[in-house]
Parts: sequence; C-alpha cells; structure tokens
Amino acid sequence: MSSRFKPEVTIRPYGTEDLPLLERLLGDPAMTTHIGGPESSDAVAARHRRYVARDGSTGGVFTVLVGQEQAAAGWVGYWESSWEGEGVWECGWHVLREYQGRGVASAAMALVLGEVRTRVAHRYLHAFPSVDNVASNALCRRLGFQLLGRADVEYPRGSMMHCNNWRLDLLAEGT
Repeated sequence: MSSRFKPEVTIRPYGTEDLPLLERLLGDPAMTTHIGGPESSDAVAARHRRYVARDGSTGGVFTVLVGQEQAAAGWVGYWESSWEGEGVWECGWHVLREYQGRGVASAAMALVLGEVRTRVAHRYLHAFPSVDNVASNALCRRLGFQLLGRADVEYPRGSMMHCNNWRLDLLAEGT
C-alpha cells in the first residue's frame, strides 16, 4: 500500500462564501510564483465576482473540498476559450500548499473531466501551466493530456506567461 495520502475529494460550484479561499490562493506570493505573483485585493475581489457570476453553459468553476470535514482546498474549472482560431475548452486549478502533493488536484480535475465530457461544444480541452510548474505539468501528463509544445499566453491580464500547451482530446477512447 502506498504511503501517499489519498484524500476524499469532492467539488461544488464556486460560491460567494469562497472569497477567503481565493484571497489565500491569489494573495500569497508563494502560491502565485508560477502565475505572475500575488493579485491585489481589488483584483481578487473582481475575480471572485466573475467566478460567482460564471454562466454554467460556458464552463464551470468549482471549489475543491477535502475529507469528511469538507475543507476548502482550492478551485478547479473549465471555460470556453479560443486557441489558434478554434473554439476549445480551457481548464485550470489552484490548490492550497497544505494540500499539494497529496493527489487533491488530480482527483478534483478527474471530476471536472467527467463534467466537461458531458458537454459537446468543443472536442479539445487545453491546459497552459507555466513551463516551470513541474507539478502542474505532471498533473496534465497523469490525466492523459498530450504535450503540443510551448506557448506564450496572457495571464494574468496584461502579463505574458511562458507555458506548455497541453491538449486532451475529449472524443478519443481511453482518455
């Protein structure tokens, strides 16, 4: 039996009560190393409002809950995007440090993959982790994404980030 912690992970739609979680995720320099540094309180509040108001027909943002106590551990999500002129789904995740390395992000993203596969709007799901984010790139590989190469994407708004472009074919068997 593996000694790695395998938590009970669930997700629920991101809600108004999740602002303190988002502040912890995006206001901490250590938590934002790979995404351009911490966001201001105003930027976090604006992002929170966007997440709460997200239209469920064009994607979803979910709070990651861990264990029987349902502790808020981060967020995962997917949304409509355009890549090289084609409509695609894009996904992302952000998990608090104390839950990293325990399979939380993988379990939560597996739940999101189940959700996005019920949608027929787009064939492909993309993820764009920083080339330096070893854990997020490993998560893409573990979930069956194919590495297409490197790309520069704007994230956060106004900043360019050097990323790996990972793609999952939602119609391929075995993914």
